[in-house]
Amino acid sequence: MTQTIAPRVRTLVLLFLAAACALLAAAGPASAHAALTGSDPQQGAVVDKAPAQVSLTFSESVSMDADSLRVLDPKGKRVDEGKPSGTGGTTYTVKLHAGLPDGTYTVTYQVVSADSHPVAGAYTFSVGAPSETSVSVYTTDAGGGVVGWLYGLGRYVSYAGFTVLVGGAAFVLACWPRGSGARPVQRLVVSGWLALTASTLLLLLLRGSYTSSGKFGDIFDLSLLGEVLQTKSGAALVSRLLLLAAAALFVAVLFGAYDKREDEEKRDLSFGLAIGGTVVAAGLAATWAMSEHASVGLQAGIAMPVDVVHLLAVAAWLGGLTALLVALYRTTAETPVPALAVRRFSRVAFGSVVALVATGTYQSWRQLGSWTAFTDTRYGQLLLVKIGLVAVLVGIAYLSRRWTARLAETGPALVRQREGTTEESGAAKEASTPEKTAAGKASGTAKAASAAKKADTAEAVATAEAVGKAKETGTAEETGTAEETGTAEASAATAGSGDSRRAAQLARQRAAMDAARQKRQRDADPQRFGLRRSVLAEAGVAVVLLAVTTVLTQTEPGRTEEEAKAANPSSSAAASAPSGAVTLDMPFDTGGQNGKGVVRVELDPARVGANDLHLYVERPDGTAVDIPEVKVAFTQEAKDIGPLPVVPDHITTGHWSASGVQIPMAGDWEVAVTVRTSDIDQVTVSKNAQIG
Repeated sequence: MTQTIAPRVRTLVLLFLAAACALLAAAGPASAHAALTGSDPQQGAVVDKAPAQVSLTFSESVSMDADSLRVLDPKGKRVDEGKPSGTGGTTYTVKLHAGLPDGTYTVTYQVVSADSHPVAGAYTFSVGAPSETSVSVYTTDAGGGVVGWLYGLGRYVSYAGFTVLVGGAAFVLACWPRGSGARPVQRLVVSGWLALTASTLLLLLLRGSYTSSGKFGDIFDLSLLGEVLQTKSGAALVSRLLLLAAAALFVAVLFGAYDKREDEEKRDLSFGLAIGGTVVAAGLAATWAMSEHASVGLQAGIAMPVDVVHLLAVAAWLGGLTALLVALYRTTAETPVPALAVRRFSRVAFGSVVALVATGTYQSWRQLGSWTAFTDTRYGQLLLVKIGLVAVLVGIAYLSRRWTARLAETGPALVRQREGTTEESGAAKEASTPEKTAAGKASGTAKAASAAKKADTAEAVATAEAVGKAKETGTAEETGTAEETGTAEASAATAGSGDSRRAAQLARQRAAMDAARQKRQRDADPQRFGLRRSVLAEAGVAVVLLAVTTVLTQTEPGRTEEEAKAANPSSSAAASAPSGAVTLDMPFDTGGQNGKGVVRVELDPARVGANDLHLYVERPDGTAVDIPEVKVAFTQEAKDIGPLPVVPDHITTGHWSASGVQIPMAGDWEVAVTVRTSDIDQVTVSKNAQIG
């Protein structure tokens, strides 16, 4: 039976790992759950006078340290002073040095949102006019890299462990009390406790590096661990460990004292275990609800209890489903899962699905806020995938309920049939015993007669040989006697060794026959066989569903993402617009001799930030020509920005170039080129282009 079960179990485990790795790899760094909704100076702004401070406004409260908010000059030197301070609400400010020179400044920030996820970003503003800058965009890999991947895996394992621990224990208490003595079910629940405990310890170690440097070596930094313990997320993880100690006591009683009680005594203990287990399970679920999405934003006081109910419903359904799958595949034919237990779980699963639909609808409205967010945000797209998986899971569960109903109808008859088969088998064994005894006696008599004949023959031969060899010495007779004795002893030893090998072979054969018999009995019930297949399919979909849910908890809610887009329309347009070179051909005529031609401007990659500019001047016939002077200016009248002058360097005949041309924000820009062909002949031509 083990050989039959192993491939299915291995398949489910491989599916579990594949879903986790694929989704976590695709997830990348955790998305920001607090979005930057405003800043002063604004992103890409060009101000006449250096500001005294920089202010950032987020969509929710965040936590900062001394290095969370930095302002760098064009050479990469810090120009902020003091620690960032909150000015009330979700706005945070850092002061700047006095008398800052003109140029482009870079603002970088790295904070931790109220729902425990790291948020990092950067933008630029300019004083006087944009300039070249040596500062690269924020390079800290907070929430990403190896540490981020391990943190995501730890979250997935923690959700899986919670589901198996709570759902498996609930299945035993509510559906199959006698299952407390089933070793496979015991191992399943204990493995869930171990997985949740180990993953919680891992998350506690990774938390400091995950929200700061992202370096693997900082995992064992005790100072970072001390800072984590002072945060809301650290307190939640420590609380989870304390609750897991209580859960260990619960599991010990469930599979110890409870299992040893009789059925009547179990009913008395079941009530106490149910109350205690519910309290511990709700406490474990609250460690997520009080430190993640539900704890911040709209209606947090309602969202947290709803999130607890949602997590408990998931555990009761998917964890109970896992326990049922293990019980169907790993328990022996002598102690099968009764039809009553399957019917009870079917009712529990139905109630869990109803709770999931109700709580999930509220959570979707709270996190999305609009129908368009389903398709326009990553959170909404993942939520659609989750809804689809739940629909598939409910469809398979409907088939399982049909198999359950058939099993309930045929269960008593099958039990009676098995009992009758057992009685007939016992009677047949008893009837065959006298026959086997008589046959054994007859066989022994025949063997004794044959041995007697052989002994008489041997005696006659020995007498003849004694007469013929009377003259031989006594030494030869003694030697012959010794040889016969040695041969007899060797024969006896060989016979003993053969009997032990034969006994071992018979034991293996009996074990194989018992396994085959148990498999035939297990597969003889088509309803139970169909139920096992449908439950296995449910479990496979549940594994993928759990992975999608884990990634969903690390993704920025759709409501927050849309609020950020509304607050920063230029930055969102810049992020969504495709990058590529912009080429503008502008004919010119300065009015003097050889004053006609075409000037071509190429801007690459034509997006917000640094760009390369190439300018070419040609005669009407297409030949390159040098001119005394050429200048370029960028203006965005809608935002009252510019003109931003650019003086390119002469490269070769008819070719000028400039690198690091700063475009502060996306939009419709006027590109003006001033061409001078002599000391007095000059003209300015312009065209508009969408940049960013």
